[in-house]
Amino acid sequence: MKILVTGSARGIGKRVCEKYLEMGHNVYGIDMLEKSIEHENYTHFTLDIKNTQLLPEINDFEIIFNNAGLQNCEDDIANNLSAVMALTEKYIKDNTALKTVLFNASASATSGQEYPGYVASKAGLLGYMRNLAIRLAKRGVTVNALSPGGVLTESNALVMNDEECWKKIMQVTPLKKWMTVDEAAEWVIFLTLINKSMSGQNILVDNGEKDLNPTFVWPDYEL
Repeated sequence: MKILVTGSARGIGKRVCEKYLEMGHNVYGIDMLEKSIEHENYTHFTLDIKNTQLLPEINDFEIIFNNAGLQNCEDDIANNLSAVMALTEKYIKDNTALKTVLFNASASATSGQEYPGYVASKAGLLGYMRNLAIRLAKRGVTVNALSPGGVLTESNALVMNDEECWKKIMQVTPLKKWMTVDEAAEWVIFLTLINKSMSGQNILVDNGEKDLNPTFVWPDYEL
């Protein structure tokens, strides 16, 4: 298969690329950072996805994993929503090979717990995902979003390495852990290669943070 992965130079995107390559697929990566993968079936484009005029002219991707994203900066909405929409529309147009589109959203899109620009960008992405799923259903294309909670990546090192912050995070994380990039990559593989019937869905993987924190209060009641 020919697969496009944005944000492919590190973290979740890099591990996903490596998984696809291990399975024998041809992978095309886009990232502002220089390539970090050396493989005969990997092609890297060093560019900012907001520069839509520079996107490579390839229109037969079978899988698109929209992973590129910024967090808590001035360009959150421009990058995480507007640029992703423009890129996706470019690569779905007249693409008869397309089988699935997956967006890397965020648990923040559901909970609202993050900086406002980031939350708005990811919540908007979920709305766009559902719109795209409706439009592409008649072509048999599945469209979904993966919404991770905390993930053990370089970009989260600031809180991972702060003992007090990490303690507070674990207090509100029922499973007392964060997801690894390997686990995230396995979700991506399932949603893009194994899933054939689910579309228009947001898969929340947050170690129980949203739904498993108990709020019921009553005399003599304890979990």
